[in-house]
Parts: sequence; structure tokens; C-alpha cells
Amino acid sequence: MKSWWPRRARAANDDAPAVVDAAAGGVERALRRLEWTVIRRLDGLLQGDYRTLMRGTGLDLADLREYQHHDDVRHIDWNVTARLQTPYVRVFTEDREMAAWFVLDLSRSVDFGSGTRAKREISAGFVGVIARLLTRHGNRVGAMVYGNDVEAVIPPRCGRRHVLHLMHAMERRAPRAETFQKGMTRLADLLKSAAVLMPRRSTVFVVSDFLSEPGWERPLAHLVRRHDVVAVRLFDPLELELPDLGLVPLRDAETGEQLWVDTHDSGFRKRFALLAAERETALRDSLAKVGVDTLELSTDDDLVEAIVRFADMRRRRVRTGPANSNAVAA
Repeated sequence: MKSWWPRRARAANDDAPAVVDAAAGGVERALRRLEWTVIRRLDGLLQGDYRTLMRGTGLDLADLREYQHHDDVRHIDWNVTARLQTPYVRVFTEDREMAAWFVLDLSRSVDFGSGTRAKREISAGFVGVIARLLTRHGNRVGAMVYGNDVEAVIPPRCGRRHVLHLMHAMERRAPRAETFQKGMTRLADLLKSAAVLMPRRSTVFVVSDFLSEPGWERPLAHLVRRHDVVAVRLFDPLELELPDLGLVPLRDAETGEQLWVDTHDSGFRKRFALLAAERETALRDSLAKVGVDTLELSTDDDLVEAIVRFADMRRRRVRTGPANSNAVAA
């Protein structure tokens, strides 16, 4: 499906939430701002329980105890339960050697943003925050960066310097102005490469707008069978509903193909919204069918609130199906 969006300049806004364009003031400055304005807030709101972001991997069996109503039923030890005639659950301890990977779609469509920020900036902010949270607690983070192809692989390491290296890699792969791709993103290729690259069970954040050639569901399902996968889905409100802007040019975000449309036509706007809603439903159904937890990030979202809401969902639920945290604008 082509990704037609209005060509619209983004206004500068110094008071925008702390999801920053790394290129604007340097990566070091960007990370420092994230540490002060986002990570400190998250530390308080998560109450140190950052592990919820990496639930389900890297665990060692530590003990058994009686089942409580908030426990995950998947951790019930049925052999012990049968012998004692009382439900018992396995208790795990965290493996600090566990790694987290960011599978990053930095194709042209993530450059779109109708307000003060583009999807690329939301992606950079999310990666910087989560990577710094995890490395501060001893977890290693790595990344696969995709533009037109898999352009960089950053092996998992710890430390603030490594987070800066990762953010630099994202900045260096920002496409030059007025350069476009040959066709749409091939997300399936990226996911297949990720499955080969990550032999050990890890937490994998797939950060993309999922505007891709079809066929990515099967490779994602293959990744889910081995890893704890979180789909971080980037979007802009204008991708869901067009305002009345009169005659405007729409350009394919990835190929550069352009056409003019009359957004004053209410019928056109309704058809656009209907097609967008159908695409939303199909995407959410596909992610749920694969069994992946989903964090939806809008370009006008408060990143802290979205992450806390998602972490709380992973922490509190007794899960029978995938979680979807639909990030609502703050």
C-alpha cells in the first residue's frame, strides 16, 4: 500500500516534549536532554521496575511458591501442583546477561510528521530512552538499522558511550533531502536478517511504522517463537484523518511520487479516513495474530506516559493474549 502524505513543513517548537532530533544539537546534547527530562521521570514512575520492559526472557528458575491471584498462569508447575494438591508457581530470577535488540526501520516514510516532530524523531527518542534505562542496569543493547537495506549492525554492549554510538548510527543513516527509495520498505527482509543474527533469546523492539511491502507477518512470527518481541508502531495523526487544507500535494513518502488532491472535498476526506481505519484494523489484527506486544507511539505523544502505560500493562496483566498499548496524545 502506498503511503501518501501531505507535504507540510514542521514548525519549530522549543517547548515540545523531550523527544528530540539528534541532528539538531548533537547526539550528546540530545541524550543529556533525554536523561534529564524523560529518564528521570520514568525512574520515578516505573519505581525502578524497568524489567517489565524486558519481561519473559533471560530468566533462571529460583524457587517455588503457592499460586496467588495476580500470578501468570503460565508459570504454574503442574507436577508439583498435582503432588501437593495446591497450585504452585515457579519463581524466576533475572539473567543480567540478557540482551535487548532494536530492529530499526529508518526508511523514508518515518521522516513524515505533521506537527513539531517526525516519526524518525519519536523513534530516536524511544531508542535513546530505553537503551539508556537498560544499560544503566547492566543489560546490553544492540541494533539493526534499516534504510533501503540492512545498513548497520551494532553488537550488544553496555554503557552510556555505547548508547551514544547507537544514536550516532541512527543519525548517520538519516536519508538526504529529496532522495527516495526504489519501492516500498521490505520489512520482511529486515526481520529475516534479525532472526539469523540473534541466536540467543533476547528482548527485541521492532521500531517501525509498518508501511511495508506485504509478507512481514511470517518472519515476525518466526522471531516471536524465539524472542520476547515488542512491536513499537510509529504513526502520525494526519495518517489517519485529513483536515480541510484545500488543494494540497500528496507525496509517496518512500518513492517521491506526487499527486494533487482537493482536501476541501468532504467525500475524499471520508474515503481517506475509511481506508486508514481499514489499514489500522488490519495491522492490529496481524500483530495480535502473531502474538506480539504492541506499543503505539504517535508524533504528538508524551513518550513518558506511553512507556509507563505499556510497562504497567505488561506488569499487571495475567496474559492470555498480546498486549496493545494504544498511545493517546497527551
